[in-house]
Amino acid sequence: MEIAGRIDHTLLKPEATEKDIVNLCHEAVKYGFASVCVNPIYLCTAARLLHGTGVAPTTVVGFPLGAVVTETKVQEILAAKAYGAREVDALINVGRLKSGDWKIVEHDLDLMVRTAQGCGLKIKIIIETSLLNPEEKKKAAELVKQAGADYVKTSTGFFGGVTVQDVKDLKQWVGPQVKIKASGGIRTKEFALELIAAGADRLGTSSGAALIN
Repeated sequence: MEIAGRIDHTLLKPEATEKDIVNLCHEAVKYGFASVCVNPIYLCTAARLLHGTGVAPTTVVGFPLGAVVTETKVQEILAAKAYGAREVDALINVGRLKSGDWKIVEHDLDLMVRTAQGCGLKIKIIIETSLLNPEEKKKAAELVKQAGADYVKTSTGFFGGVTVQDVKDLKQWVGPQVKIKASGGIRTKEFALELIAAGADRLGTSSGAALIN
């Protein structure tokens, strides 16, 4: 089973240096990964290094908590487009979701998705599965599907990782309309293959080179 073309080669640690990002991009091109996912401060660097390679520059929005106001998320998406992103990974409003404030969450998702897709960006919505109970996960998946996002993404990796069951559940809830990105704690080829078999279309990992090797 092919893995490389599904990997979002990721480095989101706050202490990451520009040299680290350069190495990340070179690895992504070498192995033919789907994208490189970096913090916004390094997006220009990634976009420059990946230009013409087929590897998509990707950045994060509302990261890592999802707790910024919607207007800030919208501006982050517009800035991502201006700085060369082709994809964005954006946080759902986790606190409002857990509070049952569905209309607020719907509004947040709708504006992010419309903004991203309106300027030609694919958008992956991170729902942070490890912070949600089963009912909240299902509701989050339904809201992401309703908003028309390209992907639902399991985790940032900052608060826990993905499980195979997470991917199976999301696949059931979103159906074929929304793709699934599994992220957080993917460090072995065996686990990566399990996640793909369960329905993951993308894998967000900082261990991409190790998985291939």
